[in-house]
Amino acid sequence: MTPKDNGNEQQHTLDIVVVMVPLPAQGHLNQLLHLSHLINSYHIPVHYTGPSTHNHIAKLRIQGWSSESLSKIHFHDFKLPPFNSPPPTIDPSIPYPKHFDALFEASTHLREPVFNLIQELSRNFRKVIVIHDVLMASVVQDVKLISNAEKYDFTPISAFCSFTYRRENLYYDDQLIVLKKDFPEIENVPSNDGCMTQEQNELASNQIKCLGFESGSIFNTSRVIEGKYVQFLEKIESKITANVKFFALGPFNPINIVSKIDEKRHECLKWLDRQEDGSVLYVSFGSTTSLTDEQIEELANGLERSREKFIWVLRRADPNDVLGEADRVERPKLSEGYEDRVKGRGLIVRDWAPQLEILAHRSVGGFMSHCGWNSCLESISMGVPILAWPMHSDQPRNAVLVTDVLRIGVLVRGWEHREKVVNSSRIEGVVKTLMGSKEGMEMRKRAKELGDEVRRSFDEGGVSWLERDSFIAHISR
Repeated sequence: MTPKDNGNEQQHTLDIVVVMVPLPAQGHLNQLLHLSHLINSYHIPVHYTGPSTHNHIAKLRIQGWSSESLSKIHFHDFKLPPFNSPPPTIDPSIPYPKHFDALFEASTHLREPVFNLIQELSRNFRKVIVIHDVLMASVVQDVKLISNAEKYDFTPISAFCSFTYRRENLYYDDQLIVLKKDFPEIENVPSNDGCMTQEQNELASNQIKCLGFESGSIFNTSRVIEGKYVQFLEKIESKITANVKFFALGPFNPINIVSKIDEKRHECLKWLDRQEDGSVLYVSFGSTTSLTDEQIEELANGLERSREKFIWVLRRADPNDVLGEADRVERPKLSEGYEDRVKGRGLIVRDWAPQLEILAHRSVGGFMSHCGWNSCLESISMGVPILAWPMHSDQPRNAVLVTDVLRIGVLVRGWEHREKVVNSSRIEGVVKTLMGSKEGMEMRKRAKELGDEVRRSFDEGGVSWLERDSFIAHISR
């Protein structure tokens, strides 16, 4: 049954409040939690919703913000309905995290508790601003019943990626408003084959059907990084839907990281302190990727043979219940004696690592990454070039943005070869190219210049500073 709007019976005593509705996966939770801090810094109260275990882990993993800042955000821990069937276990042979399908399906049932929260807040605030992941659109579809609430969709992928998807669904018919011929064709864009499961595609399609009454669209990107593609999206949307504003508010992650020198500091940061500037390759494939044992062995051998210094975060993908199931996930293994052979030159981290602090460290000169959008933005904003190794979802297209468009990275494996194991010789070669060649030096220079430009854009009067100011003024009007 659709809830009724009883949200405006009492007099409003406060101004505006923001409600965040993220998808419960680390890369999505993280982005909207960063945005929560940014909005809260304007003295606007923020309420962050989600399953209790996922809210807990998001708070533990957030970096770059003080505990005082975190304490100002209001967390609402909701209980998910039971899964219809036991969720599948993590299978490293399947690059896409299929075990998440059941979790994402269960999360769509948060409609009632989220609506009840929004309705309650609407009684006490002049305006309620709801910011939701596009994959949670069905959960917030009842916002239209509350007269003093506005809804903003958040797209958790790059503008480049979003534009390529949108362009593929435009038309050739001259009678239609938006035409493919109005927009440039992008070369070397990978196919969507293998990026997602059929179940995830269906879930995404069903969520998109619930869009249509937004007051604006938010992207975690900067016009400095991909302004052309933000403009293309604005042009498409302006011809289809009137009065929908686009806001490129990113990178959401903090851009000036100060690593505290205390006993709580991660051991890998202390190790980095002893290394030369720009001498270390950081290797991590995010929270949704599990490499096969065979691929782990090839990667290990390639890193060893490269003779370059590295930090490697070696762990399995997050399970559905990031707390309850974590201890039952088998940890990946390295061959006997490997860590002794690379001691002093290579460091293996087997748990969650402070990625933002690692990328901001002076000793890090490159990042071997799955090209999740969070990781791309963190690397770009810290001026670190990327060895692009996409695994699923939007990652193959992000890899094209990094390597072909921005020219701040090297492709480890093309998407057309995704079912093949990348051998140690290839890994050795790309590591040496990025960390020790003239070509790599030029990429590192471009990455640093782009990172500097991104950070300058947040100075008072800069393009990113003005964009955020415009957004706050818009929701406060």
